[in-house]
Order: sequence, then structure tokens, then C-alpha cells
Amino acid sequence: MNAHVPAIDVPTDPHELAQAVGTVMYAGDAATQGLDMKIEEMAPGYARLTMRVRPDMLNGHKTCHGGFIFALADSAFAFSCNSRNVSTVASGCTIDYLAPGFEGDLLTAVAQERSLAGRTGVYDVTVTNQDGRNVALFRGRSYRIKGQIVGVPTDA
Repeated sequence: MNAHVPAIDVPTDPHELAQAVGTVMYAGDAATQGLDMKIEEMAPGYARLTMRVRPDMLNGHKTCHGGFIFALADSAFAFSCNSRNVSTVASGCTIDYLAPGFEGDLLTAVAQERSLAGRTGVYDVTVTNQDGRNVALFRGRSYRIKGQIVGVPTDA
């Protein structure tokens, strides 16, 4: 049994399963918690996370450091691609920065599955500010590995 897999009943409803996966993943994700990210919504192949831009996230231009925007997009990607309760990791990603984030901005990252075939998937993440302005576009490629997030692994 995987060390990170709690022995709980696995929901059969796909939306309930995605929410359970989000809860378990978030509980063990120190990076996402440390940046005060919040999971706003989880569904199969979908995740929406928010993050408030803090003063310690600003670069020398007094805008949000791109690494923090990337981290938000990457976390949304991770929650989205694991939402079906199959352990999944990133195999690659790209990001385009479109506009700056400023102190106090509430950034929202929406990750959506675009393709899932066999062990690989493609996910697009759009990061916007509280005014709906596009801040960044992220594309992640995923690879499914052995294991589950919640429940007993099928190969146990």
C-alpha cells in the first residue's frame, strides 16, 4: 500500500471522488498550503485554486514574481490531473505571462483537462486576477504512475 494513501472508502460518484482527492492531496501539500492557496472547486479533470498576492511575493518591480504565478498554475494542474484518483505527475509544462499581478490581487487558476489517453494527459491552466484579466496561460503534460490518492490501491 502507498504510504500516502489513507484507508478510506473511495466515493463512486466522480465529483465526490475528485473532491476527496483534493482534500487528501491538500492535507499533504505543504507548498500549496504555505502559499495560502485555496481549492475553490474540484471536478473530474478540473480544478480551480486561488492565491492572494502577498508582499513577500513581489519582485524588484513590485509585481508578483513569476515563480509564484507558476506555482499557482502548477498546483491547479496537479489537482486537476490527479482528480480521477490515479497518481499522476508532470512530464513537462510551459507558461506564458500576459500581465503582472500586484500586491493584494486575488489570482485564480483554472485547470482543465484537454486530453487524456492511456497514461498521458494535456491540461490548460488560465490564471486571472480579480477583475478577470488574464495574467498567465500554462499548459501541462501529465504522466500516470502507479497508485491512488484515496482508498486502497488496486494492485494491493
